[in-house]
Amino acid sequence: IHYSTASKLVKQVSIALAELCPQVIKMPVEHEEMKLVSSGFYEKARFPKCIGALDCTHVKIQSPGGDIAELYRNRKGVFTINVQAICDASLLIRNIVARWPGSTHDSHIFNSSRLKKDFESNIYGNHILVGDSGYGCTKYLITPLDVVATPEERLFQEAQVRTRNPIERCFGVWKRRFPALSLGIRLKIDRVESIIVA
Repeated sequence: IHYSTASKLVKQVSIALAELCPQVIKMPVEHEEMKLVSSGFYEKARFPKCIGALDCTHVKIQSPGGDIAELYRNRKGVFTINVQAICDASLLIRNIVARWPGSTHDSHIFNSSRLKKDFESNIYGNHILVGDSGYGCTKYLITPLDVVATPEERLFQEAQVRTRNPIERCFGVWKRRFPALSLGIRLKIDRVESIIVA
């Protein structure tokens, strides 16, 4: 198969798969599904009401060139897309945002997301997400404590870390399954988002 034919096919298939994303990758919204997802997290670390572990990961890309190139250079000096994802306790991706340049801070991606607006609109009731210390702690996004001084705080911290762990594992599994996400995607920037989501 000729390179140009393969390139067209990859583009068509990745766009088609990315268009299916809202039907397949979605947060739990029904009460029973939220209860089921939160029970998965509770079984792992006794952390109640959690329906997702949140974090970002960098996917290497080639330099997009031009005036925007430096926006894609992350703090390690590598050109990347900063991909935000949320997974459940069984590593199922429930939300993904793959359009931000590598220099964008994780908290900015979340603060600009539709998901944050949904949590602020109380769509998820009293359910929460867990994230790392790169995010600000809110009533719906629980992050680690800055200082751990008491046994109770130590227990909280351990439970929060164990509850957050699935997103780290999810990224590892995802990048092992699709090595291009670790090794780098050498395509034009306008094709990269659909390939990551696909």
